[in-house]
Amino acid sequence: MPTEQSHLRHELVERFPILDPARGVYRWLVLASVMVGTFMAVLDSTIVNVALAKLMATFGVTVDHVEWILTAYLLIFAVMLPSSGWLADHFGYKRMFLIGLFLFTLGSFLCSLARNIDVLIAFRVLQGAGAGFLLPIGMAIITREFPPNMRGVALGFWSVAASASVSLGPTLGGYLIDRYEWNVIFDVNVPIGIGGIIAAWIILREHRPAPGRNFDIVGFLSLGVGLTALLLALADGNSAWNTGGWDSTFILTSFFIGFVGLGVFLATELIVAHPLVEIELFKNFNFSVSNVVLFSFGVGMFGANFLLPIYLQNSLGYTPLQAGLVFLPVGILLGLTAPFAGMFTDRYDGRVPILIGLAIMALTMYQFSFLSLLSEKWQILLPLYLRGFGMGCLFSPLTTVAISEIPNRKMAQASGLINVIRQIGGSFGVAVFGTILTRRTIFHMAMYGQQIDPTSATYQHFLLGLSHFAQRVVGGTLGSGTAQARAMVGMYTEQQAFVSAVDDVFRLAFIVLAVTIVPVFFLRRHHHLHQGEGAAALAE
Repeated sequence: MPTEQSHLRHELVERFPILDPARGVYRWLVLASVMVGTFMAVLDSTIVNVALAKLMATFGVTVDHVEWILTAYLLIFAVMLPSSGWLADHFGYKRMFLIGLFLFTLGSFLCSLARNIDVLIAFRVLQGAGAGFLLPIGMAIITREFPPNMRGVALGFWSVAASASVSLGPTLGGYLIDRYEWNVIFDVNVPIGIGGIIAAWIILREHRPAPGRNFDIVGFLSLGVGLTALLLALADGNSAWNTGGWDSTFILTSFFIGFVGLGVFLATELIVAHPLVEIELFKNFNFSVSNVVLFSFGVGMFGANFLLPIYLQNSLGYTPLQAGLVFLPVGILLGLTAPFAGMFTDRYDGRVPILIGLAIMALTMYQFSFLSLLSEKWQILLPLYLRGFGMGCLFSPLTTVAISEIPNRKMAQASGLINVIRQIGGSFGVAVFGTILTRRTIFHMAMYGQQIDPTSATYQHFLLGLSHFAQRVVGGTLGSGTAQARAMVGMYTEQQAFVSAVDDVFRLAFIVLAVTIVPVFFLRRHHHLHQGEGAAALAE
């Protein structure tokens, strides 16, 4: 089979000389091909964000249940990421990238067929497994094809795929949800996925290092079980079905299994000959600190980000398309900023754009902590525009600094770990912030309920006026109008409690991101390896 593949590859190069790796344009074709997979993985996440309110109404579930559509995807994504390096080394980078595209496309098709939320969550797991291959393997392919002195620019353009998804995902998702059923948001991935598979099969060349390690099955299983149990405990502590709260047997058992699983994972990685995660990578100072920053960023950013589309639709009355259009400029600004941030990092100090990006991201979370039922459009758009610029400043430089001293033979493992840490941070953020949202909503409902005195003259006068309004609009007797007025007061109180809880979550996200700035000051300025001197250093 390898000889047949080599022969076919040789025929393709002869027919299409542009596919010759010796030509400088080839690496840009590789970049474009990999960007398709990145675009798909991020597109689906952003499309689902704007669809959460619709899914809540369709399936009749609350935030603590619908958030698992995101958490399941991020969780399996994080679990599969560490294994992607081993699988790529043993079965080939091109082959595993194609398998990732296939699984993601198949998962998208099956999600569109789901008829209840539990089945949808199950198929989201299949999607996440495919995405878990796409991002780290794609990143490793790019870093292998581009010399060290061009990686900042390449990763900057690679971020354009993510930025395009950030812009087009909510807008496209909002348009489709407004005009069709919710399942169409998953169908849209199918033609993109098929096109991506064809392009990757034609363009990419196979690279398979000599396999030198066995698969760490104990580490893989213990990581999956530990993370799943821990996230279940964090996400379901305040769920409606969990009447026992944080002291329930289920929650305590989940915490126990989670900590034992993660303990077994860490112990295994330290003693096995061929660990799933090479702990020695964390001996590199910049790599370790960068991952701390990425984890905290994932908690703060992804943990709070899923609430904004729900707020726009359920609290301000935006349609899905209107909510999606709000996010359109974010990805454009990210895409315009990322390549310049990558160029700056290649020539100067990458810590500067990282600090700027984190500071701006923290500022936007602080601005969102003042949302209300009367927030004007500019109060939402301005922080989002700043967020696009901040994310563009952050991702490419931070990734470049993190992998600047990592040898090529460990690049797949390192890039996989970078994405693992960020996705785990996002998973924890969604689970923890979803739980905090539920608790703070209950708290604010109780506080506002105490402030309403049904016997006061002011309340009685307001209720009478609202009752007459209800009679004029829907008809009925004074008694039915009074009942409708009380229901409207309760609905408004519930909406206000939800918005106050959203503000609390954004305030906490601000604190997390502000604290994340501190480790950046400890990063060492990375060495700017030129193509000649870098080859020897990275080939070790």
